[in-house]
Amino acid sequence: MINRVATLSVHTSPLDQPGTGDAGGMNVYIVETAKRLAQRGVQVDIFTRATSRALPPVVELAPGVLVRNVQAGPFEELDKAELPRQLCSFTSGLLRVEASHDPGHYDLVHSHYWLSGQPGWVASHRWGVPLVHSMHTLAKVKNLRLAEGDTPEPGLRVSGEEQIVADACELIANTADEADELIDLYGASPGRVTTVAPGVNLDVFKPGPRHAARQRLGVPADAYLLLFVGRIQPLKAPDVLVRAAAELLERRPELRSRLVVVVVGGPSGTGRERPEGLQKLAASLGLGDVARFEPPTRQDGLADWYRAADVTVVPSHNESFGLVAVESQACGTPVVAAAVGGLRTAVGDKVSGILVEGHDPRDYARVLETLYDEPYFRERLGQGAVRHARVFGWDATADRLLRVYNSVVNDRVCA
Repeated sequence: MINRVATLSVHTSPLDQPGTGDAGGMNVYIVETAKRLAQRGVQVDIFTRATSRALPPVVELAPGVLVRNVQAGPFEELDKAELPRQLCSFTSGLLRVEASHDPGHYDLVHSHYWLSGQPGWVASHRWGVPLVHSMHTLAKVKNLRLAEGDTPEPGLRVSGEEQIVADACELIANTADEADELIDLYGASPGRVTTVAPGVNLDVFKPGPRHAARQRLGVPADAYLLLFVGRIQPLKAPDVLVRAAAELLERRPELRSRLVVVVVGGPSGTGRERPEGLQKLAASLGLGDVARFEPPTRQDGLADWYRAADVTVVPSHNESFGLVAVESQACGTPVVAAAVGGLRTAVGDKVSGILVEGHDPRDYARVLETLYDEPYFRERLGQGAVRHARVFGWDATADRLLRVYNSVVNDRVCA
């Protein structure tokens, strides 16, 4: 029986606001599963790199969940490319925490993202406990589907992921597609790959009156609101929505008085090199009176944006799952998404939204025009969206994770 888990998240803290920097769906995943594991009697210690002197060494995130801020390198935020040089320091801090307890303090290590894999491997061998790893994104997949102008993932990351695949007792995939990619591209043993779908907080993300949400957000009641939520970087392709909106107005100029395009998020990755790039693109396309840019917001505020929107657009070049799509659908708002990666699981094509092949803004504009012209179809998709999202509750995710944990702990061969 599992009593205590060491969860590793080196490059981004569960205390950070998702939607900017390196904080995104993985942060939400770690926080939500940790809370629910704690509710099931499992103590979760989340180890992350300290990024501020103001942070205490230990923060209680929720009853039974501690965030341990490990000093490794400078306190200021570092680019992910600089973080591999801090892994030895992080590993040393991780081992010191465990050494202050009696032997056997942790039953299992669960590392998230490739940067956490190396410290996770060292800790699991030092402590004699299994290593479970979640990739969240895969370098080989990202490089196969690279956005224009984006930087390929380095060979160091590829080799790091290959080592983790070889050494982990169990690999957690978000979708069946990701499981296949781990097996086909990385040579993972099928018997050591388990698919555990992420979830959504159905207590927060749920249908509500659109008119009331629009009043709170200052959106006209008759607007045709297209929403993008997420980190602003080439991988997420928010420019596709902006260009699609311009194309839509070319096709239907009478829509200008009603069209509202809202982007909720902050710069991330290579998007930091041109933090105002998306705003400048919108202005150059004549969308200055149409586009609205909002900072990342907490879950309750985000739910309001989903409820206020007519359509949420997720045009990413790759997604291991697509949490934004499920959150939107849980609020009753259909999704137009790229037919890539986990989005093929997160969105039910023509049931809870529309999947679009490729990233041509004209294709997105045609779909968005159809949804505008056919409000009954849009309403039917919204109803299907709520039904589709119900299967992705975090409780189901936590229960499945706990079964995986108990299985690998009982199988001492890989420990």
